[in-house]
Amino acid sequence: MTLIQRRALTFAIAGAGGAAFLMLRLPLPLLLGPMLACLAAALMGAPLAGAGRLGSFMRTFLGVAVGASITPGVLAELPDIAASLVFVPLFIGVIALVGYPLFRRVFGFDHATAWYSAMPGGLQDMLVFGEEAGGDVRALSLIHATRVLVIVTVAPLILTMTWGVDLSQPPGTALRATDPAEVAIMVAAGLLGWKLAERLGLFGASILGPMVLTAALSLSGVIQHRPPAEMIQAAQFFIGIAVGVKYAGITLRELRVDVTAGLVYSAFLAAISLIFIELIVGLGLAPGLDAFLAFLPGGQAEMVVIAIIAGADLAYVVSHHLLRMVLVILLGPVVEKVIARRGRGGRNDPDRTP
Repeated sequence: MTLIQRRALTFAIAGAGGAAFLMLRLPLPLLLGPMLACLAAALMGAPLAGAGRLGSFMRTFLGVAVGASITPGVLAELPDIAASLVFVPLFIGVIALVGYPLFRRVFGFDHATAWYSAMPGGLQDMLVFGEEAGGDVRALSLIHATRVLVIVTVAPLILTMTWGVDLSQPPGTALRATDPAEVAIMVAAGLLGWKLAERLGLFGASILGPMVLTAALSLSGVIQHRPPAEMIQAAQFFIGIAVGVKYAGITLRELRVDVTAGLVYSAFLAAISLIFIELIVGLGLAPGLDAFLAFLPGGQAEMVVIAIIAGADLAYVVSHHLLRMVLVILLGPVVEKVIARRGRGGRNDPDRTP
């Protein structure tokens, strides 16, 4: 089957999943529907394929949405966010102290795979760093995909039950009610911001670049609205596909070891996140909803989608996830090398579970 045929099959399965979720009025239908449908198809052996550059382009809409939310009023609130941001390095440190021994000693992964599996960073960045350090790229992909899958699946349920958030509502105004010229500027800002950030080698280029460029346009008054609902929904659809297809070609051994490790790790992450969320709320640094979304170590794109639809404080939520990503990318490889020098590690580590 050619790549085009595999992608066509993937889009058809994702579309069916989204339609089913819409009919059943389930939360986040255009994110969870495609994601879980592709997951099920992948587990049954369907030859799925990701959306490639088209999927990356669709993610730019999320960066535009965040950037359009940054106004002079939001900037004035940033000093109030600083006290909460102080807890992000501690949050990462606790995760590393729990996650690394879990993957290294309990599941028997080699040093590099264990370290970059434990790091709550972006999937692509952790795969690149892990491969360079001699880690198992396939295991890393499945573990991080499982982390994101669990968080994105469970978070909507908690939001609905705890805060009564309606996650089936449109994530903004309709396209027909938005100025076409402004929509064109948003699309251009997304594409240009993505390509510039990519050229500069920035992490999360498809989100970070459009976010920065659109924020500048928002602060200057060129853009005065968020992207219309249809643009955010399109981004959801492709993000759902991206998570689900990570399981394509999965073997029984990978289910037994890698996915199980990801599930157990997700349970520990949930406990750690809960502690920090309670701490932030208890100190009066943020409302429960915002703290919940800021200290859930899901994928950057997925958490932005949920924050937009839930009506959370985007500046607060996104600033915490950005700081987490920056710290992991800057310090993760440095700490990994220090640990590697002190102990035994590498691709052929004998502790690796066969």
